[in-house]
Amino acid sequence: MNKLLKLGIACCIASASTLTLADDISDKIKAAMTSDVRTEAEINRDRNRKPVQTLEFFGLKDDMKVVEFIPGGGWYTKLLVPALAEKGEYFGAIGTSRIEQNLSELPGFERMKVVAKDARLFREEGSRFYSLELDSLGVEDVDMVLTFRNYHNFGDQGRAKMNEEAFKALKPGGIYGVVDHTARHMEPQTPSNRRRFDPVKAIKEIQDAGFLLVDYSTLHYKEDDELEYEVGAKSVTGNTDRWTLKFMKPVE
Repeated sequence: MNKLLKLGIACCIASASTLTLADDISDKIKAAMTSDVRTEAEINRDRNRKPVQTLEFFGLKDDMKVVEFIPGGGWYTKLLVPALAEKGEYFGAIGTSRIEQNLSELPGFERMKVVAKDARLFREEGSRFYSLELDSLGVEDVDMVLTFRNYHNFGDQGRAKMNEEAFKALKPGGIYGVVDHTARHMEPQTPSNRRRFDPVKAIKEIQDAGFLLVDYSTLHYKEDDELEYEVGAKSVTGNTDRWTLKFMKPVE
């Protein structure tokens, strides 16, 4: 059986399963969105970030083993951990100090696991972007790896290492979901686009790591973001155009 046919079969099976379980996972995410552990500022971002639709697009199911790279303050962590608590497993990896400090002792987050605690995020002298060093995530055969608005923070080495570790951790057929702020294709880096990333370049790099691009979404397309200003600028903050890409580790 050739690879394209296997990919087609895998995608069809995944699509059918997602449709069957979409209501279940959606209900669990929506329930997590009403939790008291979420701040008013986090709730105010729901409309823009569209977590239910985004996680449905990636094909999240409540019995999956999921890794979140660089969870930051835990905006998505607060939704993923409760949604996966009954049947699945959540692993936070790389840059996890804030979720460890703020969430690990809260009721309902007992099953949250943190891995790759020895991962080293650092900036080379004179660089604005992170490099990444780690031996292993310490978890394997996972169903899904997710990272939200982090890809732009890394230099070439850091992005390559993050993609490599995602590939190693995933089981064949596993999903790698990446979301980030959009930069114009091949535009030179400037202070205004330093927290944006060219989606074409991201696709090439992630494919070079061994992944197959299986889908993209326009969920976070913003027509009025001219891709000109820094993402924290008053005219675009909370309304940036973002690319949403879904990759798969090949079955063979």
